Amino acid sequence: MRTRIKFCGLVRPEDVDTAVALGVDAVGFVFYARSPRAVDVQLASSLRRRLPSFVSAVGLFVNETPQTLAATASAVGLDVLQLHGDEDPLACAAISHLAGSLPWWKAIRMKTQADLLSSFGPFGAAECLLLDSFSEGFGGSGKTFDWTWIPPRRPVRIVMSGGLDARSVGDAIAAVRPFAVDVSSGIQGDSPRIKDPARMEQFVNAVLAADAGRP
Repeated sequence: MRTRIKFCGLVRPEDVDTAVALGVDAVGFVFYARSPRAVDVQLASSLRRRLPSFVSAVGLFVNETPQTLAATASAVGLDVLQLHGDEDPLACAAISHLAGSLPWWKAIRMKTQADLLSSFGPFGAAECLLLDSFSEGFGGSGKTFDWTWIPPRRPVRIVMSGGLDARSVGDAIAAVRPFAVDVSSGIQGDSPRIKDPARMEQFVNAVLAADAGRP
């Protein structure tokens, strides 16, 4: 099975274009004002228009009101909602309904194995669970967690996140066999709002090599 790839936290047109050229499956836009990679509706809309139909636009939200989230999703043309805050299952379902029944992913902040195991039932309606390491803040952590916490059999698709880069993503794929991998800081350039084209390409190549069973 091919591992899908999501590049997150893109804010520049040239980085979106590079992601598309490299063949990623999804691009993430961060709608969380406290993030250094935050975008507004106007910028996100202009970046969204650069995506061909076969690359999904994912919106990352943190404890946003359902009405604001739905309006943002409609204005930008998002394909997937990534809920990265304290949203409970009922809130997730309500948000998805207001946003035109868009598929949604729930981010699980992995402090212990129980954080994941206790989420399988309540968040069973999620298209994916995105696993990130625990941090006091929200959004991406840029740190890894103990991958052995993830059982080999799970009822929901898993998106691996948290501290991945070209050096570690192959090991993550071999250990977990996730549906997809998500990267932001691992492809960062000189600042959080700049992506490094070489690191982007190296990451994609590392995923392809892992899928092909190459070291």
